[in-house]
Amino acid sequence: MQLGVRDVAEIFDISEKTVYRWIKQGKLPAYRVNEQYRFNRAELLEWATASRMNVSPELMHEPEVDGVPLPRLDEAVQSGGVHYRVSGTDKATVLRAVVDIMRLPDEVDRSFLYQVLLAREALGSTAVGDGIAIPHVRNPIVLHIPRPMISLCFLEQKIDFGALDGQPVGILFTLISPTVRAHLHMLSKLAFALRDPQFKAVVTSQGTREALSAEARRIEENLRPSVANPQMIT
Repeated sequence: MQLGVRDVAEIFDISEKTVYRWIKQGKLPAYRVNEQYRFNRAELLEWATASRMNVSPELMHEPEVDGVPLPRLDEAVQSGGVHYRVSGTDKATVLRAVVDIMRLPDEVDRSFLYQVLLAREALGSTAVGDGIAIPHVRNPIVLHIPRPMISLCFLEQKIDFGALDGQPVGILFTLISPTVRAHLHMLSKLAFALRDPQFKAVVTSQGTREALSAEARRIEENLRPSVANPQMIT
């Protein structure tokens, strides 16, 4: 769904004047269509996550599709796996190493995935601060996978990822999803999780797979009532 200026103002609880100012300053990802500004929901969520804005459940709301349940954070991490000491000396070589170790179906073209991950980074860094990045493809439906996957990778050495806070990145949550709806929800859940001190502490200390899985389950259970309730997730 394409959003208008009024929608964005309501989602972030700001004035329309502020929305226009952010557009003029180049802060908001916006498109000019028939003399009006339009916004992509997924791009807004990416921007809000990277900018550490409060994320409203309204931003990630998409209609139910054929009764398909929304994906769980812990299941997505379990599908993608946790990987330690991932090699690479720069963004390109690290992403290549991540793609090589991801638990992908045989029919997924790894070279193509690598190229679209690089293309996404060329549009703007997916680093969200504090040494963490969330690489993902711009259009999730180009990959034919059955369920969302989050591959949590701890790098052998931290690299420059173009983060807004200037910190090198050593932790990657690489996300791929089968639908835009799943993509939005996984991004929003990661945004919520990375604001949780306990979850973040286990991640930044490179906890065990068991500890990370337990934290992802805890976050998922804590998220459920929040997502159902139309209040800001902070």
